Amino acid sequence: MPGFPGSQVLQLIELLRHWRIDADELLKDSGLTVSSLEEPNARVTLPLYNALIARARKLTGEPALGIFMGLQRRVSMYGFLGFAAMSASTLGEVLELAVRFSPTVSTAIKLSLHHEGELTALRVEECCDPGDCRDVAVFALVIGMTQMGRALTGRDITGEAHLAIPRPDYADRFSELLAHARFDQPVTQLVFETKTLQTPLVAPDRAGLRLAREQCERALRDQGLDGGIVERVRGLIATPQGMLSLEEVAARLRMSARTLKRRLAAQSSSFSELLEEERCQRARLLLGSSQLSLLEITERLGYSTLPNFARAFRRWTGQTPAAYRRAARKLPDRQPSAAPP
Repeated sequence: MPGFPGSQVLQLIELLRHWRIDADELLKDSGLTVSSLEEPNARVTLPLYNALIARARKLTGEPALGIFMGLQRRVSMYGFLGFAAMSASTLGEVLELAVRFSPTVSTAIKLSLHHEGELTALRVEECCDPGDCRDVAVFALVIGMTQMGRALTGRDITGEAHLAIPRPDYADRFSELLAHARFDQPVTQLVFETKTLQTPLVAPDRAGLRLAREQCERALRDQGLDGGIVERVRGLIATPQGMLSLEEVAARLRMSARTLKRRLAAQSSSFSELLEEERCQRARLLLGSSQLSLLEITERLGYSTLPNFARAFRRWTGQTPAAYRRAARKLPDRQPSAAPP
């Protein structure tokens, strides 16, 4: 069952001190203690974590708890993954680490990175239903990512946040913080210029990165999350320069194209299926975040005609490209500006 590290509950406890709520009040009847949460391998199940979030909202009377949790996020909360991120050289390297090793933190979400020319998207896929706490989870993650990006690079990372949740009433209080957020989007993702991936970090450490990465790889294996050939190909197939061929991916995996095809078939998959998945993600990115015409997007994705692309897109999503674009471009009504409390 998906769960979360104890450090995330400890962060919630720390946040609640601003409302003068102590740990015992939050953890009452949960079977948890601060000392148990401080254990290195402490985990909290998703239902229990959601129950604690709901209790925290009730105790504080603050519906926007997820925004405050995001503002408080620190890279150090994520153990060896956080250490690896702090030791990386560029923001792109940080995101690649996050995509590969985020399952060691929680399997409740899945991260994926998608490139299309001048645009890149870090997509968040929900692997389980967070129930009434969905807005808390989305805001804590998305705002937390921007906070940690600023801490790692020493500069603001510009872009848009596409959020697959309705605009909550409390969003009016955070109009400046949420100025670049779009609500009611088909998927949750952060969209930014591809060149942003080259942003250097303030304190790269190659030796530290190597050690932290080894620990992350070990954690994946120990938790049975190291993934098979399908996930490895999915992580390699797309690059900022374009999509790799079967032969190129096989070379990076140090095997022949024939062997790669055989291993994918053994997992009931194929290179063409994975390539089509990536085309779908790129189509969504371009339709939602670029000014390209449908014909230009058709050509960028390698389709011979617009009807061919439209048929493929309807097969992927159940929508026409035009309908998807209208939904993705839907912006909230302009709200009056207000400083966050």
